[in-house]
Amino acid sequence: MSNLYRRDPRAQWIARNRLHPLHVPEGQLIQRGPTGLLRKNVHAIGFIGPNGLKRIDRSGAAGSFKQLNRQPAQGSKSAAQEEIVLPLHKVANPDFYILVVVDGVSGRLSSHDRDILGLAHKLATQPATIENDAAFDKGTVDNEARTGAGVDAGVGVDPGERTGAVVAVFFDTITEEKLDTAGIDRLVNFEGNEYQQYNPEKRCADLYKLVNQINPKHILFPDSIHGGADLGRRLAAKLNTTVASNVWKVNGNQIVCRGSAGKTDITRPITNIMLALEECNEPVSDTRHECKVLEQPLIPLPKQASDQTLEQAITNTYEQKITDLGNESVNPNDINLAEAGFILSGGNGITDWDQFHHAAAILGATEGASRVAVDDGFMPRERQVGATGTWVTAKVYIAVGISGAIQHMQGIAQCEKVIAINTDDSCDMVKRADLSAIGDSQEILAALLALVNEQNGDFKRDLKGAVDDGQKKESNPTSELLGLKQHRATPKNAPEAQHA
Repeated sequence: MSNLYRRDPRAQWIARNRLHPLHVPEGQLIQRGPTGLLRKNVHAIGFIGPNGLKRIDRSGAAGSFKQLNRQPAQGSKSAAQEEIVLPLHKVANPDFYILVVVDGVSGRLSSHDRDILGLAHKLATQPATIENDAAFDKGTVDNEARTGAGVDAGVGVDPGERTGAVVAVFFDTITEEKLDTAGIDRLVNFEGNEYQQYNPEKRCADLYKLVNQINPKHILFPDSIHGGADLGRRLAAKLNTTVASNVWKVNGNQIVCRGSAGKTDITRPITNIMLALEECNEPVSDTRHECKVLEQPLIPLPKQASDQTLEQAITNTYEQKITDLGNESVNPNDINLAEAGFILSGGNGITDWDQFHHAAAILGATEGASRVAVDDGFMPRERQVGATGTWVTAKVYIAVGISGAIQHMQGIAQCEKVIAINTDDSCDMVKRADLSAIGDSQEILAALLALVNEQNGDFKRDLKGAVDDGQKKESNPTSELLGLKQHRATPKNAPEAQHA
C-alpha cells in the first residue's frame, strides 16, 4: 500500500480561485498538505455581512474552527443552526414579588411588555437597601408575605440577600409560545368571556384581590393605549396609593419620568405602582425562567359568600359601570402601520395596482410597500416597510412581488406569520416565508379574491336576518378573524348620542 497522498489538481485550483462558483463547497472539505498534515482553510471562517464584507465572529460563541469547518452529518443541524440552550433561572422560595400586568394584545407579548419584564427583573435582583425597601418594611407586609408563603412557602433570609420573583398577569387566552425566555417566574392567567370585552372594572377587581394575596413589592404596567395605563390608574385609586407615569429609568430608590411631551426628565422617589414607557430597560435575553403557572382559584372565597361559587363571588364584588357595545369597523389604512395586525405589502412584482388596492380592501388588510414601489411612486412614503421605513409586528404579513432586500427583511423580523407571493422560488422572501405561493401575483390575487368573495357570500347568508339590540350586525369576517376591530364602549344607561 502506497503512503503517497494523491492530489486532485482541479480541486486545488478551485480552492485557490475564490471567484469560482464551487469555491465555497470545495473549501469546506478537509484537505491534507504534502506532509500529510491537515490544512485549515482560513477563508471558510466567518460570513458575509449585509454590506458585502466578510465578518468574523471572534467571541467564540459560534464554536471552534472544527465546528465551523466540518461537514454536518446528513439529517443533522450544522453548528450555526444548533439551538442555544440558555441557563434556567429558578426562584424556589421568593422573598417578595414584582407584579407585571402585561397588555398581552391578542395573547402575545409585545416588545413593550418584554421591556417591562426586563425592568421587573432589575427590581427583583438589585441589592436591597433601606431606601428602596422602605415599602417592603413598613409593617404592612406580614411574615407570610415576606417569605412568599402566599403562593410558594419559604424561609425568610437576610434583608441584604432577598430574592424576588416576577409574576406576570395575563387576561384572556395566551397565544405566546416563548414565555420562558421573556423572564416570567410565575404566571397568573385570568380566562373567561368577560375578559374578551372592554371590562376594566372586572380586571381591576381581580387585580385588587391578587395584590392583597401576594402583596407585591412593586406593580408595573405598560404606559400604553392598550389598557395598561388605564388599568394601572384604576388600581392605584382602589389601593389609595400614588402612581408614577412615563417611567423610563430606575436608579436604585429613584426613578426618572418623562415630562413635557418627552422634553423634560423628572426624578422622584420610587413608588409601588409604575407605568413604564417602552425601552425602559433591556428585555431578558440571557436566561430561561420557570414560568410556573399559579393554579386557580387564586382568590379565596369571602366568608359571607361561602355558599356561592368562586365565579359568583368574584362577579358580585365589583360594580359594572361600562357596557361594551361590541366591535366597530374601521378603515384598515387608518391603522398605524407599526400597529397593524394584518398587512398586505406590494413590491416591484405588482403589475396591477388597482387590483392590489381592491384585494387589500376585500381582505381588510393594511397596505404596505417595499422601497422600490415607494420610489417608483406607486405608494406613499409612509407605507414603506423596512429598516428605512416602518418596522412592523403584524400577525400576518403578505408580501406580493417582494424579493426581500436586507432592509425589508429587518423590518418584518418580528412578524408572526409571513406569506410570500413571488415568481422566484429562490428569493430571500420565499426562504423567510412560512407559506409561499409561486406564480404570477396578478393571477394569484385574482384567485384569492374569488375565494374570499365566495366565503363572504356564505357568511352573509348565514347572518341574514340576525339582529342585535335592534340593529343589524355588520362585520367583515376576514378582519374579524384577524382581530382588526376596535372596541366601542359607553357608560351604562347613557343616551345613544353620547357614544364615543
